[in-house]
Amino acid sequence: MTFDSSKTLGGIGALMLFIAAIVGLVVNYGGLIVGAVGLVLVLIGLHGLADYYRERSIFSNALYGVFAVVIGVITAVGVFVATIFFNVNNIKAFITQIFPGWNGDWASLQNMTPDPNAFQAGNFDFNTIVPFIVGILAVLVVIWVFAIIATFFARRSLKMVSDKSTVGLFGTAGLLMLIGAVLIVAFLFGLLLIWIGVLLLAIGFFQLRPLEPVVAQAPPPPLTV
Repeated sequence: MTFDSSKTLGGIGALMLFIAAIVGLVVNYGGLIVGAVGLVLVLIGLHGLADYYRERSIFSNALYGVFAVVIGVITAVGVFVATIFFNVNNIKAFITQIFPGWNGDWASLQNMTPDPNAFQAGNFDFNTIVPFIVGILAVLVVIWVFAIIATFFARRSLKMVSDKSTVGLFGTAGLLMLIGAVLIVAFLFGLLLIWIGVLLLAIGFFQLRPLEPVVAQAPPPPLTV
């Protein structure tokens, strides 16, 4: 893979990651598809840059970041499924308090009217929903931790590209992504930083220039007596 193709694919992939957030608001699952394709293109671009700069850790760290995302998603889904499985009775008890006439048929809920006095003091047992809330919080913590791990490796990869190419936007993009992941508990602010970081990554790819060839200096003339 040539330097120019690595630069172009990486830039297009980063732009697709940036646009994916917007597409996801308009088209169901469209953001996931665009984002997945963009991520693959970024990885291909970083693989080419790793070969060009003779720095394998550029690609390996990016790959570790992707692995962290995959493991984090699988873990979060597992925790969520376990939360549902072990709290089925609590969830049913919670729903019954809101819809006193519910017979356990999930399809019938859409035709029922909630009890307006359900949440009044003495009428509602919050202990039925606490285990479920704890489980959901555990899912969010898993996502948060693995987001930090993933962006940590992404920053290491992009910092190396920045050092090798002297394009500082790569380092800035990686730092913004990491800070955004740490602040993801602030939701919109953290996600906004990550989104801006992805945009800077795209700009950084398109600012890349080939390394200047090193010209060997001629040896000094021999001393004459």
